[in-house]
Order: sequence, then structure tokens, then C-alpha cells
Amino acid sequence: MERLRDHLLETGYTIDGVRDRLGDVAASALAREELVPALRATAGGDPLAALIRLWWLGVEVDAGDLPAAVLESGLVRLTGTRARAEVHLQPWEQDGYVVSDRKVRPGDPALRPDHVVGAGGASANLAQLVTRRPVERALDLGTGCGVQVLSLAERAQRVTATDVNPRAIELARLSWRLSGVTRVEARTGSLYEPVADELFDLIVANPPFVISPGGELTYRESGAEGDDFCRDLVRRTPRHLNPDGQAHFLASWLHVEGEDWRERVGGWLRDGGCDAWVVERDVQDPAEYVELWLRDAAEHGTAGYTEHYDRWLAWFEEHKVEGVGFGWITMRNSGTLDPVVRVEQLTHKVALPVGDYVDDVLDAITTAHRVPDLDSALLRTAEGLLDERVGLPGAEDPMRIVLRQTTGLRRSREVGTVEAALAGVCDGELALGPLLNVIAELVGDGAMPHPDAIRPLIAERYFLL
Repeated sequence: MERLRDHLLETGYTIDGVRDRLGDVAASALAREELVPALRATAGGDPLAALIRLWWLGVEVDAGDLPAAVLESGLVRLTGTRARAEVHLQPWEQDGYVVSDRKVRPGDPALRPDHVVGAGGASANLAQLVTRRPVERALDLGTGCGVQVLSLAERAQRVTATDVNPRAIELARLSWRLSGVTRVEARTGSLYEPVADELFDLIVANPPFVISPGGELTYRESGAEGDDFCRDLVRRTPRHLNPDGQAHFLASWLHVEGEDWRERVGGWLRDGGCDAWVVERDVQDPAEYVELWLRDAAEHGTAGYTEHYDRWLAWFEEHKVEGVGFGWITMRNSGTLDPVVRVEQLTHKVALPVGDYVDDVLDAITTAHRVPDLDSALLRTAEGLLDERVGLPGAEDPMRIVLRQTTGLRRSREVGTVEAALAGVCDGELALGPLLNVIAELVGDGAMPHPDAIRPLIAERYFLL
């Protein structure tokens, strides 16, 4: 693996190297599972082109175009003068590499039940979410191809990685060796079973969150009923967090007829003793959801596609499912008897990585709830805040005032005249109560809000305390 890593780096088989060689057109076509533009872009037969074809595109190449470091790696199968990769090997951030099973494309054989999927959009989303603060012990629960460990190793002195799939552990170890990552202990088992009595400062998980009636593919389905697996993951996490420890998960949840999804997911966290922040990033209707995951397993166009599609939809109908939400869950063990749980929907683009400011988001949510007396609080307006006003031409007063954030989560909120005026003047010098009194007198409409009415604006970081 060390010889192979050296060759990959020397040849330029990195994220930037592959991106530059393929170009935008070929990269976009690959996202649609079309190989022809990428094959044309790598037709030169040079060392980088050979690696892209072998590892990324998964096609046969001339063995004479590959050095001994590749041919003797144990990850390539030779048939005469032709070589074919046994795995998918993709470059990752900061000269890392991820080893997984070969990508499945339409027309390929059905996936094996213990298939190990590579790093994709979900992996990147989780890595972008996790706090950047350094920690002593970190846990990657359900490590899969081991991609989360590549970033955890930069901020944790010790990392433990678990997976129920022994094949995942095998390929993850290759990922870590190729990436030069050490100080990782791998264990096999489900959920928290391999670390039953242990505590961690940071826990991350990209769990098998796909909700289906079958549960046949280990990498995405747990076999649990509905969204029970994500619920159980959340409920069991607090007992494994050190004081002030954090957990970051991707998760799915059901939108059930007659039930508010916020109450459903919030209920998972209510009695856990951890402050929590839940964000729904996307929601799909049952048909969209089924089509997405049937494509993921390359079942589109197969003999069993219609039957599988119909069975999946029948399960959703039986359980009165109107949609499936997807997003992230962040928890922090603050040691309080009065945990704060915020559940919201954010479907717009946010500033990345969220991990750069996720601690500030949690602090704002909990501070807004716990500060007993806002009347004497010294607030300041968050940087990058815009005041947008909509009104009729020539009108003295606007019909609508919106405060819009240009950084962080980029939230927007419609506010009244007093709140808008407050955003224009609060600089941490004058207490909130007296400041609101002055603004109310200037506005002159008797609409002075109680200081507690500003709590939501503090929780959402329009005002900083």
C-alpha cells in the first residue's frame, strides 16, 4: 500500500488531478453514469489516464501501461495482457484515498449483500458537518469504506471505527493505509455493541438510514422497521458521550399522515439529556424516494424493478407515509437537566463547512433558551446581516422587512419595525431593555416587544450575546 500510495501521488491521481484531467463536461456526464466523455478525456495512454480508467471508470486497461506498484498491489486482476481493478479506489481530500467495492452501473450484476459503497455526497455532507475542535477520543460508527476516519484522524488523538460488515472493515483498513492514517482501532459489530461501556468526545455516523421493506443491502439498510434504526441510534448515543462531547449523524425520518415530523424526531431526543439540533435538508414523496434508491442499486431496467417498486410503495401506503425526510442530527452532552432541542427545515444552500461554526450554532440555541434575564443582556448584530425592505413605490412604510444572513446558515426571517431598528443599532454597549424602550419611543407605534420576543433571533444568530 505504501508503494501504491507513492505512485498515486507522483502520478497526480488526486482530487485536483482527476478533476483537471476530466474537465467539466466529462465530470457532469459521469454524474449521469455516462462514461464516453471521460473515456475520450483519458484516451492518451499516459500514467494518469491509465489510473483514472482503472480505478475511477472501472474499465480494463493495458497491463503494460501500469507499473509494478499497481500490478502487485493485490487490488488488480490480470487476464492476459489486460488489467482490471478489483475495487474502486478514489482520491479524497488532503491526499487521502478511499477503497470500496466497484461502482455499480446500469446493466451490472446485482449487488452482493455485503457490498461496500464508496464515498459520495452523503459522506461529504457528514464530513462538512462535524465540529473542527480537537478531541481525545472519536468514534466512527458504521465506518463503511472508512472515509470519515480520514478527517477524524486530523483532530482526534485516538479513533475507533466500527461496522457490522466485516468486508467494510477490511476495505476501510486499505483506505487508511493508502491515506497514511494510523492510530485507528477497528471493531466489528452493530451500533454500540463493540464499544458497550466506552465514552467518546466525538461520535459520527453515516448510518444505514434508507427506509425500505426489505433491508437486503447492509451498507444502506438495517432491516429495522421504518425509521426505528435512526431513532435507536439517537436514543443510545447519550450514554456514550463524555461531558461536553458531541455527536453528528446523517438520518432519515418518516412524514406520517396526521403527525408533525418535528414532533416525531424531537421525541427521539426529548429524554436523552443532550442539547440537540435537527435539520431537515430534503424531503421526498414516496415515489421519488423509491426511484432514488432503486437507481442507487442499479435496479432500473431489471426484470424485478416493477415488482420491487410496487412492493416498496405498498409498504409506504400501509404505514400512511406521505414523505421521507433526510438531514442531520447534532447532539451535545451539556450535562443539563433542561436540554434544548431545536428542529427546523433548511433546504437552501448554507456556507460550508458547517463544522467551522456548528459549535456557535449550538451555543446560540442553548443560550437563547437559558439566559434568565434578557432585559440586561448586551447584544450585538451579527456580521453580514442584511435588511431587505419591500414596499409600494413612494410609500412611507415598507410592507415587509426581512433580515437576511449572508454567512453561516444564511437564514432569513421577516421582522417588525422594532426588531429591524434593533438590528441597526445594537452594538453590545447598551442593555436590551433600555434599548428597546428608546426604539419604541422613536418608532412611536407602541409596538415595543418584550425582551423575550428577541430569543428566537438570538437562537438563530441574528443577534449575538
